[in-house]
Amino acid sequence: MSDISEAPKAARDRRDSKSIAAAPNFDLLAGVSLRVSVEVGSTSMALADLLTLGEGSVVELDRAANDLLDIYANGTLIARGEIVNVEGRYGIQVAEVVAPDRALTGFERRS
Repeated sequence: MSDISEAPKAARDRRDSKSIAAAPNFDLLAGVSLRVSVEVGSTSMALADLLTLGEGSVVELDRAANDLLDIYANGTLIARGEIVNVEGRYGIQVAEVVAPDRALTGFERRS
């Protein structure tokens, strides 16, 4: 068999589906915009406590100052990183990329 057209149909279908899965065409998605956000931390508080907040109030978050921050793309955890200064603006340096199978394990999806 020198040509795929000579292969049995089932073999052609398996090969085609493997090729598509192994080499997705990312060019189709290159222009899609995603909302990327970084979560510094969170906390729960009673509404009464929230209403007492004013200028200069400090809200303690659930993370240590040296913990990595969560990076989300459209509400899905994709990585963790550290805050950096980029020409006088905040930036985030990616320290670890979260494996797709672990992205939502133990974390809730943000909206």
